[in-house]
Amino acid sequence: MQIIKNVAEMRSWINLKKSDGLAIGLVPTMGYLHEGHLSLVHKAKAENDAVVLSLFINPLQFGPKEDLASYPRDLKADALLAEQAGVDVIFHPEVAEMYPSYPPLTVVEVKDITERLCGASRPGHFTGVTTVVSKLFNIVQPHRAYFGQKDYQQVQVIKQMVQDLNMPVTIVTVPIKREIDGLALSSRNTYLSPEEREEALCLNEALQICLDRFKNGEKQVSTLLEAMRGRITQAPSAEIDYVEICDAASLKPLERIEGPAVAALAVRIGKTRLIDNMIIGA
Repeated sequence: MQIIKNVAEMRSWINLKKSDGLAIGLVPTMGYLHEGHLSLVHKAKAENDAVVLSLFINPLQFGPKEDLASYPRDLKADALLAEQAGVDVIFHPEVAEMYPSYPPLTVVEVKDITERLCGASRPGHFTGVTTVVSKLFNIVQPHRAYFGQKDYQQVQVIKQMVQDLNMPVTIVTVPIKREIDGLALSSRNTYLSPEEREEALCLNEALQICLDRFKNGEKQVSTLLEAMRGRITQAPSAEIDYVEICDAASLKPLERIEGPAVAALAVRIGKTRLIDNMIIGA
């Protein structure tokens, strides 16, 4: 496995592989890999001839009061896990390599779908995401790119960008990877104290309550939202950012579930902001 840190070398590697007719899969990450990331790698490995894992903590998607400086980093451990999972190349550029001038004068912005859910409480976040992902697509030129369902809104935004800009890449969504007790895997879980880790189970449990009530015939969104909020507020340190049920494609809020929908939530447990979601009605 190679670790490549500059754009020119990454492009040379890609050109060589493509000249041999190989299919390229890209797994974009910010590092501190866990089984959720590795599930993306395994999927990419099964569907492509070569896999590139990008490892770049993108400052453009962090707000001024967010955890950029403290975001967990461990390149040595990441490289070991990536190699064991079958990654061919880690693309690990410095900020100056990705953004020769910072902040960049050119950004990619997707409208409407970015204004709800995480976009409402994190202004500018998705512009940072779409800008760096478009740069990665230009550099790596993958046939397929792999994203986790846990970041559901992010996946929908990237799909919209790819469609609108005619980008020749297939976006593959991989299901959420969870701990045995249901907590969605996240690099930010490392911030939680043991007590907070226990409280964090309220996210998945709230989603399960929603799913169970829907399966029992409840389609009124206001009733389902009340049930989810009721479970979350039982956790002493929980602070709700949002709890919503939206159309699965457009992310527009619903009053009743009559087709594919997503129940999505963001909750602060102590100082740590966690997200989770579940597809219902599909």
